[in-house]
Amino acid sequence: MIHSDSSVQYASQDLKKILKKYAFIQSMSRKGNCWDVNAVAESFFHTLKTQLIYHIRFNNFEEAQRIIFKYIEIYYIQRRKHSVNGWKAPAHCEQEWYKLKKMA
Repeated sequence: MIHSDSSVQYASQDLKKILKKYAFIQSMSRKGNCWDVNAVAESFFHTLKTQLIYHIRFNNFEEAQRIIFKYIEIYYIQRRKHSVNGWKAPAHCEQEWYKLKKMA
């Protein structure tokens, strides 16, 4: 699933064709309704673009897929500390949650 605002680039027929080709479902916030926007997703994609995407020229789709996967799975989840959860990496918070769940 791909969620976005309803700006021109996300509403384009070109993007709709690509999403259909790869069997993605498009979710779009209603025009002019700021409450539809997923703040967590918006923050994540801003970080992804500013810390990675804007600094690399990918040679092909496979390279982009590999590098983005590594960024998300190895850096963003395992190592990158987030202010919203006490400056811990998401994987660390998940481990703590499972420990608390076991104890309950």
